Amino acid sequence: MSTIKPRTLRAVVATIVLLLGGGFSARGDVPPAETSQLTDLSLEELMNIEVTSVSKKAEPLSESAAAIYVITSEDIRRSGARTIADALRMAPGLQVARIDANEWAVTSRGFSGEFANKLLVLIDGRSVYTPLYSGVFWDVQDVVLDDIERIEVIRGPGATLWGANAVNGVINIITREAADSRGSLAQGGGGTEQQGFGSFRHGWSLGANTYARAYGKYVGYDNLATVEGEDAADGWDALRFGFRIDHDLSAAEALTVQGDIYTTSISEEHYVPVLTPPYYDIVEDHPDNAGGNLLTRYSRQYGPDADLALQIYFDRTERHGFYLWENRNTFDVDFQHRFRLWPALEVVWGLGYRMTDDYIGEDSFAKASNARRSDDLPSAFLQGEWRLWDERVRLTAGTKFEHNDYTGFEYQPNSRLLWLPHEKHALWAAVSRAVRTPSRFEHDVRVPFLVYPPETSENPLPMPVLLAAYGDEAFASEELLAYEFGYRLVPCERMTLDLALFYNEYDQLRAGEPATAITDSTPSYHLVIPFVANNDMEGEVYGGELAVDWDPLEWLRLRAAYSHLEMDLRTNPGSDAQPLGGEEGGSPERQLSLRAGLDLLPRIDLDFWLRHVGELPALGIDSYEELDVRLAWQAHHHLELSLVGQNLLQEQHAEFTSEITDEPIQVQRGFYLAATVGF
Repeated sequence: MSTIKPRTLRAVVATIVLLLGGGFSARGDVPPAETSQLTDLSLEELMNIEVTSVSKKAEPLSESAAAIYVITSEDIRRSGARTIADALRMAPGLQVARIDANEWAVTSRGFSGEFANKLLVLIDGRSVYTPLYSGVFWDVQDVVLDDIERIEVIRGPGATLWGANAVNGVINIITREAADSRGSLAQGGGGTEQQGFGSFRHGWSLGANTYARAYGKYVGYDNLATVEGEDAADGWDALRFGFRIDHDLSAAEALTVQGDIYTTSISEEHYVPVLTPPYYDIVEDHPDNAGGNLLTRYSRQYGPDADLALQIYFDRTERHGFYLWENRNTFDVDFQHRFRLWPALEVVWGLGYRMTDDYIGEDSFAKASNARRSDDLPSAFLQGEWRLWDERVRLTAGTKFEHNDYTGFEYQPNSRLLWLPHEKHALWAAVSRAVRTPSRFEHDVRVPFLVYPPETSENPLPMPVLLAAYGDEAFASEELLAYEFGYRLVPCERMTLDLALFYNEYDQLRAGEPATAITDSTPSYHLVIPFVANNDMEGEVYGGELAVDWDPLEWLRLRAAYSHLEMDLRTNPGSDAQPLGGEEGGSPERQLSLRAGLDLLPRIDLDFWLRHVGELPALGIDSYEELDVRLAWQAHHHLELSLVGQNLLQEQHAEFTSEITDEPIQVQRGFYLAATVGF
């Protein structure tokens, strides 16, 4: 039997695509409108990309003693993803589920939920988690995707360097320096679900050592669907502007100033408990969310083993809607210093201070016992890395110290061991302690969530019974003791494997327990059963993640990621507590991602992305498989046209259930066409 040569196979596939696409022509090897510094690297070179999120210093990915995965700018471009949350689906160990058109549940290694609270997210070193519930509002986290240099995804604790709430992982979104985005870039398009989007960015030189860029971006999304196929009334649009200036003060000193402002308008439907028949109401809400930030960073390099950095930023957020009416200001200062104490010992230490104040309005459905609150968070960390045995063995140990206004002093140590037996092999192990400190909601916020009508099987009383979630000032920090093991292998120039195993022991997890019922006569006579937050849960979560990258041919790239997760959560003996989000069965046990990228012709790319996500029995969500396909044509060296189909295997499917509406919104099949112009 004769075999098909790779060149012949490529020509066959290209011919089919050309016929389907209407006969595009190619005239020479024309570079794309916008290229990334990471685009043309081999897999072996990609394994040596310098990452900074693991140890707060630049180090090769292959020598990082942590479960880290890098999503490059090329990965994002060829995935067809239009949001940061959707791009994160590429990382093994992350659970990403779309709740509705403007909300996602994003977490690492379990405890998924609309208000997932164990994952720290940063954009250029600026924390975007909210102390309101220790989570992330994903509808307002956005940048020009073409300006992202890479996304570093750490699964597992990062609390020693990044502090409380970096419990199950850290996501660090890093944008390009202004010098790497000179010129103009415009993008626009639309489709069935993403009805319209557009962005414009211009970068230029302000002098020999100063570069700047400015951008504007708009996105508009259609409503998703209900189970019955009707509009879910959850569409949204967002408008944002931003800038970045990088200035080299000298050969060893650099200064960055950057900022963003944004406004979004979203649609929501809330099922609200009321004390009169039918004992619930459907409220259509159109919250207006807005905010802005300003960051400055100074860094100085003293040599290959010594540097310091000072970062200061201010962040303002406003969320004005029926369910939540909140204003929040955050001021943050972070200093770090790295130096070599002895030839075999490198030390990095730092100090930090964060102040945040908020105001929850009286008209907010979520009521706060104190409308205004201000919190201070001073911190310090110290970490050392010992290089032994001809630098093939590296031991890293350190701890973070923090003092918060909820639980006082917290410490979060970790120890990591890396062994490099061969240039193509790396083994690592880690033991870490991390905590998730209480949020505003868990401390002093009250939210009614259900009414039992009178004289029913659930409530035999002659009056309605209202169930309401209450915060508690006695709520303590959740604690994690994590054990991790990893192995990286580069069997050949065209293949890499990355395996991570973990076993997490949790204590004092968040739960809720009914308290003594109280009567209330406002607005009418009824009984209130407080469901009070406490720390009466514990458990173990364990599993593994595997990422395999293989480039069998110069024009074919294959990326596979598999995750397995087991959760065993339980209440403390004698407790009647129930989980408050992130329960067992709310995160998929198995996830599989397969991506294939084909460079069919110098001007044509074809990409496939197949995903399997396991069922969520706690939420009544079935497992599903979906496929995204992207076809891109480099029509001119300044112009790229792309056609993307998303969720092609099903007309609609559910990925998660909102903890507020308790109705699974359906993600629909969609298509969009985009044009990108660079000049």
